[in-house]
Formats: sequence, structure tokens, C-alpha cells
Amino acid sequence: MNRIICLLIVAVAVFLSGCPSTTPEETPPVVESKPLVVFLVRHAEKTDDGKDPELSEPGKERSDVLADVLRSANVEHVHSTDFIRTRDTAAPAAKEAGVEVEKYDPRDLAGFANKLRETGGRHLVVGHSNTTPELTKLLGGDPGTEINEKGEYDRLYVVTIGKDGTVNSALMRYGKAFDEEASEENPEEETKMF
Repeated sequence: MNRIICLLIVAVAVFLSGCPSTTPEETPPVVESKPLVVFLVRHAEKTDDGKDPELSEPGKERSDVLADVLRSANVEHVHSTDFIRTRDTAAPAAKEAGVEVEKYDPRDLAGFANKLRETGGRHLVVGHSNTTPELTKLLGGDPGTEINEKGEYDRLYVVTIGKDGTVNSALMRYGKAFDEEASEENPEEETKMF
């Protein structure tokens, strides 16, 4: 089942790279000649331990599912903020891709978005409930509704930018599905760090 989901995500990413949703005039130009594909996720579930918590057991499972989902996506770069929960979410996918996790500054998302455009290629970016939709928007994608901080960890944004600057985006889900009713019964607060 996970293999089917993985193939579906890769197929959608390839499809989106050829289907315009915005015109080149609405999007900053791509500097590099390679098209850009960015997979964006919020970190996986975390423990309640302090300001820089680790992943919980469900979070570790989700990070493994993410690596499995992106296994055939040919990810060339994996990026994370400098927090345990984001680095540990990114680590299995980085290992699967044979690359190191590169840190980025969540306080300079505009600069990071420009760097991604200039680099081109295929990237996984792990962030937070507030930075992931914002970076999606800065890349020209649709951030959708606000992420529910209490328990919504299953969003997987896919943003593609073609050589001509045409942007497409899709919002998909991976791993255990978010259940808004269950999250209200077991609230988990996340302090916005940025």
C-alpha cells in the first residue's frame, strides 16, 4: 500500500511540473536551468519534553513512512530547521536518498525560497506548522488552511517550478491520517518558535 502511495506522489509531482497554475509573470524567475520540485512537511509527532523535544514513537514511525513515500522521488537535497524534531523527521529520508540533512534558517524563509529556486532539483524541506505553509506560499504554491497544531502532522505539500517559472502545487497526506476530533480530546500545544 505504501509503495502505491509513493508511486502516486511521484506521479503527481511529475504531472504537476508540466501543468501551469500560474503564469511566469506571477512567479520569480528560475535562475537555474533545472526544474524545481519541493516536498514540504511539518515535523512528525513530538514528545512533551521541553523547548526542543524529540520525536515520539508515532513521530518516529511517521518519519520512516515519509522516507518510504519519497523513496523513488529522487530527492537530491534534504533540509531541516535546527531542532531535534525536524532533524529527526528528515533523517530517514536523507539516509534513504544518500544525502546529509542541510540546515536552514526559518527566520529567513524568503531567502531560503530564493536559494531553492536558484538550486533547482528535488528537495525535501522539514519545518513547522507555521513555516511549512509560509514557505509553500513563498514558492508560489497554495498553502491551504492553517495547520492544526494540536495534531495535524500528515500534510505533504508538493511544489514544482518549471524552467519557465510556471508554478504548480498539490497538497497530499501521508502516514496516519489527522483526526480533528481525536486531537481535541488529546490537545498537544506547539509553541511557535519563529
